[in-house]
Amino acid sequence: MNETHVIMDEAAIRRALTRIAHEILEKNKGIEGCVLVGIKTRGVPLAQRIAKRIFEIEGTPVPCGEIDISSYRDDRKGSEPTVNCQELFGEAGVSIEDKKVILFDDVLYTGRTIRAAMDALMDCGRPQMIQLAVLADRGHRELPIRADYVGKNVPTSRTEEIEVFLSEIDDSDIVRISSRREVLA
Repeated sequence: MNETHVIMDEAAIRRALTRIAHEILEKNKGIEGCVLVGIKTRGVPLAQRIAKRIFEIEGTPVPCGEIDISSYRDDRKGSEPTVNCQELFGEAGVSIEDKKVILFDDVLYTGRTIRAAMDALMDCGRPQMIQLAVLADRGHRELPIRADYVGKNVPTSRTEEIEVFLSEIDDSDIVRISSRREVLA
């Protein structure tokens, strides 16, 4: 039996992303030299929303790209991992070399997805630094990875799951937690 609870609705997601945008601007003293990169799939619209908010606040556009790290994941055996660095920012031709890269994902859990994303980014150049922004941090790290910007910390058990739905992909904005309850026979 599953129990599901909404932990962030549309308004809470909007407020969290606005706060993260302000934190990014404050920590980096503006946006000069910064680029945003979303991890496919749900990290991409999060990065795009932050880029839009930063533009609304600063009046300055910030490059926003996306990265597919599926071939870098350590739970998927296969050939040598590859990333198309030219497609990172589409036709904009932006480089991450010597830039502050702010990496976006929806949920931070074990840290393995972020490690794979950092490996892929490093194959595209040498950024000045990589910062991490996540909508939800649920704990249970297996690697020493910590987010710089967090929309919501959600302590969970390993039997719980965080599900993020974003309107660009799922037609609604909601974050919910699901837990499996053992049924006694």
